[in-house]
Amino acid sequence: MEALMADARVTTAFRGERDRFGSRLDSIVQVLRLMLESDAFLALAAYRMKASLKARGIPVLPWLAHRLAMVSAQVSITDTAVVHPGVFIPNGQVVVFGLVEIQSGVTLSPWITVGPIGRSVIGPKIGSGARIGTGAKVMGEIEIGANARVGVNAVVLDDVPPNTTVVGMPARSAAD
Repeated sequence: MEALMADARVTTAFRGERDRFGSRLDSIVQVLRLMLESDAFLALAAYRMKASLKARGIPVLPWLAHRLAMVSAQVSITDTAVVHPGVFIPNGQVVVFGLVEIQSGVTLSPWITVGPIGRSVIGPKIGSGARIGTGAKVMGEIEIGANARVGVNAVVLDDVPPNTTVVGMPARSAAD
């Protein structure tokens, strides 16, 4: 654990997912508290550990970290996905697969799926501050703009401009 906390990528990611505290010890205590109290935060921490361990070429442990995320919060984030610091998962049941990029400030609600369609491996890019509603499916090589909102159970197959709310199956602008 000490080696992981010393890894700049892991500690930078944790900094993006918690408030600033007075001292380094306070920071570590708060991160551990969040991991114990929030299964989704524990899953994100496991994802960060998995990515760090893989980057170092350490075998087996990344697989265990991935399993921890799946068992603790039903969060599955594949190796090819890039989840920037500051992403918020209030509860589990989140699947992110394929070549996906999720910027900081994004909220991923429960029961969502983000990834490619068919035989493609390229999935969505989700801009900072976007909110993905419960049960939504964001699929294909698309972009969700910054501060966009995806409604509950929406199926998004096309680009969503920044600051736009989309709802329905298939998703359409709520302003229409």
